[in-house]
Amino acid sequence: MTTSSETGCAPGTVITGKWHHSQYVVERLLGSGANGSVYLVRRRGQEQRYALKMGYDTLELQSEINVLKALNRQFTKPYFIEADDAMEAGLEAAFYVMRYVEGVQLRQFIRVRGREWLGLIGLKLLERLSSLHRLGYVFGDLKPENVLVSPYGSVELIDFGGVSAEGKSVKQFTEWYDRGYWNAGSRTGDEAYDLFSFAVMCIHLLDEKSLREASAQLPQVRGVHDLEAVVRKCPHIKPYAAWLSRALRGGFANSREAMNAWKRGVYARPLPTIKRTPRWLRRSFVLSLLLMGAALYLFLAT
Repeated sequence: MTTSSETGCAPGTVITGKWHHSQYVVERLLGSGANGSVYLVRRRGQEQRYALKMGYDTLELQSEINVLKALNRQFTKPYFIEADDAMEAGLEAAFYVMRYVEGVQLRQFIRVRGREWLGLIGLKLLERLSSLHRLGYVFGDLKPENVLVSPYGSVELIDFGGVSAEGKSVKQFTEWYDRGYWNAGSRTGDEAYDLFSFAVMCIHLLDEKSLREASAQLPQVRGVHDLEAVVRKCPHIKPYAAWLSRALRGGFANSREAMNAWKRGVYARPLPTIKRTPRWLRRSFVLSLLLMGAALYLFLAT
């Protein structure tokens, strides 16, 4: 087994736990970050797949494990499976095993299925955030890459490396979705921080070009007003505009209130009605059928 951060674990590598002696066969690398690499694995001799995260900062991994264990108490399907150490050729690395989520990244899902899915997906994502907030945690690094959507529209958060306890500094963030980047507030983790990131993420999915232009402002003048300008001018954002502006301004008391407002004001919006065919066009169509039938009758009769 290779454990260096440069080379990682090749497909087929068997990772054996030092204490629990569980063995996991690596199928492929799912992703790498500042504090470890995540692999798609299966337990040796079984078909069940898991995600295995390996890193060298035990405290960072333990923080993530604590969050996953807390989520285990909230949901019937377990997030956390087990944790152990792996050792090979004198190198020791901590790892933990968690549930593997089947799906595609949010941005890809919306690109393929269409913008109209954002109402439903947004509601399910807000439900996930609300569950995390009730446990006293803030996700922090919320972005499309950290949201997976199944073919049936179920939503899961992935990469809990940026999760921090409420009231603590956000550990990881991505500039576009960061409240501090837009001079809209501190980087202290609270529910409003995640809701701000959620709002910017929606803008990104609906009008990336305008968001990119807004972000090009000088850091000292960049602000929420730039984001609100995008919200006002983009027709695709109009159904979400009131909710997004409120989230950008920190106007929700908590994520539960934000979720209910989304449910009432966004998700509850009626679907576009199908335009009826004009009456004159329908009559013309019927008349043409009658004329065609008469012509066919005369042709056969002769």
